[in-house]
Amino acid sequence: MAVIVITGGTAGVGKATALRFAKAGYDVGLIARDEASLHSTQEELRRFGVNAHAVQADVADSQAVVDAANEIEYRLGAIDVWVNNAMGAVLAPFRTLTPDEFRRVTDVTYLGYVNGTRAALELMVPRDRGVIIQVGSALAYRSIPLQSAYCGAKAAIRGFTDAVRTELMHENSRVQLSMVQMPGLNTPQFEWARNKFAWAMRPVPPVFEPEVAASAIFRVAQKPVRELWVGGSTIQSIVGQFLFPGFLDRLMVKKAWEGQMTDDLNAPDRQDYLDRPVNDLHKIHGRFSDEAKNRAPSVTSGMPGKVALGALAVAGIMVTRLLTRRKT
Repeated sequence: MAVIVITGGTAGVGKATALRFAKAGYDVGLIARDEASLHSTQEELRRFGVNAHAVQADVADSQAVVDAANEIEYRLGAIDVWVNNAMGAVLAPFRTLTPDEFRRVTDVTYLGYVNGTRAALELMVPRDRGVIIQVGSALAYRSIPLQSAYCGAKAAIRGFTDAVRTELMHENSRVQLSMVQMPGLNTPQFEWARNKFAWAMRPVPPVFEPEVAASAIFRVAQKPVRELWVGGSTIQSIVGQFLFPGFLDRLMVKKAWEGQMTDDLNAPDRQDYLDRPVNDLHKIHGRFSDEAKNRAPSVTSGMPGKVALGALAVAGIMVTRLLTRRKT
């Protein structure tokens, strides 16, 4: 029986991924902070007839992650797939973030991946097999306003992953290290992230269901690739950043700033998960199911033909927008 470990596996993409692998017969190890949600998710997974083991740990604590990995491997057997997915965010202009807030997002969203990768490699390298998947974002290439700490962390994950991948290649290791760059997703992230605005916020459209991300992660686990770019918006953002970075800067000023705003005020008793887990049963979907898409195109970063087509598509979009602006 194959074994997968997922950090941040009790909500959103993490929980959708856990269920996707359980349906395929994988035993599942979960690492997250909220004990009640860990127990609830573990019971859901066991209904598929697989083994599941949950460990309460903060991914920012490197030793806690190593201990969790060893415990899961002891309970379930050798870990075949490790998915780094836990994240945190603060939705606000950079100048309003405190040093502690920025550090906490970095500790979880970036160093949490570093800690998870280290723990996985300690177990996988000696037996010379395994797949580590970093759940990334189009924001790893194309940053947007109001999420400076999160964007910085996602870009750092990409740089870190590229470096470690080349080290594994130099050692002729058969451990695979992949990254899956995601579009905007309909998860509870915007309900739980610290928000310094009075208004509730949202992902920049188009929005996709978390199951789209889970299917992409499952695909990479079966056939590892260097990077998988999920969703037309992700492909356009990444290729567009290579071709028109200055234009995208100007486009983000309006599209990504206002595009993250809603007309709804935050609830007075709103919780955020930055310093402690939210006290609620964790769910997969956010508040945008009415518009979320269930399917998305994807390409690998090693598919030059499709990437070239994506570049042409982006170029066409940019030229059209420029001409439209000049006419108005």
